[in-house]
Amino acid sequence: MKRFPWKASAKVLSRELAATAALLLGVSLVVFVILYLAPGDPFAALLGGRTLSGAERDAAYEALGIPKTWYGQYLAWVGNVLQGDFGISTRSGQPVAHELISSGGKTLFLTVGSLLVTLGVAIPIAAIAAVRPASRIARSSTLLVYLVSALPTFWLGYMLIYFFTKQLGLFPILSATDENQQLSWLYALLPVVLLGLGNGALSEIVRYLREEISRVMSEEYVRTARAKGASIWRHAYKEALLLPVSQIIAAKMPFVLGGAIIVEQVFNWPGLGRVAWQAAQDRDYPVIMAITLLAAIVVRLGSFFHRTVYVAVNPRASHL
Repeated sequence: MKRFPWKASAKVLSRELAATAALLLGVSLVVFVILYLAPGDPFAALLGGRTLSGAERDAAYEALGIPKTWYGQYLAWVGNVLQGDFGISTRSGQPVAHELISSGGKTLFLTVGSLLVTLGVAIPIAAIAAVRPASRIARSSTLLVYLVSALPTFWLGYMLIYFFTKQLGLFPILSATDENQQLSWLYALLPVVLLGLGNGALSEIVRYLREEISRVMSEEYVRTARAKGASIWRHAYKEALLLPVSQIIAAKMPFVLGGAIIVEQVFNWPGLGRVAWQAAQDRDYPVIMAITLLAAIVVRLGSFFHRTVYVAVNPRASHL
């Protein structure tokens, strides 16, 4: 049994952390400049929609200890973030970190659960389509996947709510914050399944996995293992499943996060998607900056996961 390549993985980790720091700095700077140049006043939400004049804005900045220049404000924000302070929400008056913690867990459950649903459906269909492409099961399941992927997410969500709650009465129409936690977890099944099947990427994932499995099955070492009567999947699972699945997670993470915003709106799910939507409407800049930074970290973690798996399978890749 081969030992895990710790040195190669540590080298990749150091490089990825440096790249992640540069990426987060660049993303936060771009978003901060866009928000700074956007028309309107971030203090309007605190004043009932009244826009401040130039003198009033300067006086408010001075009273709150906020630098007047954009680069001064950005550097102050970066310094506070490095100390774990994401600021105060202008909409709720609560610390932004508190809102991220209370809503982030629900979005994490939604995204991770949807990825498991997506892979749980895509992997068997792709394997059957690769091994037995002419079978009825492969053709019908592939066709069904393409049909589901073509449906708009919000329409499919409303259809699921109508069918399973109104017609069958299988799921309660409740908020995820309901006191009855048993019903809340039952209610969570619908948005998880919707995001897993209706994120628009299911058909692409099935096609990609089918091509990868077919390619690996035609490799010389797999044919040799088949001729010797050895387990084919034992020899091929790393290249046919492990690497493609890790690449899929890295590539589709942004789409899953984007789909989570729609799904949370449809199901009234109190996650980061709803918080981001409300923050954009209320011009809650501290919350927008924090959620943007968190989303960039999650996307980067998906890329880091794929890179780590790739190096673990092929340690020589750490030098690339």
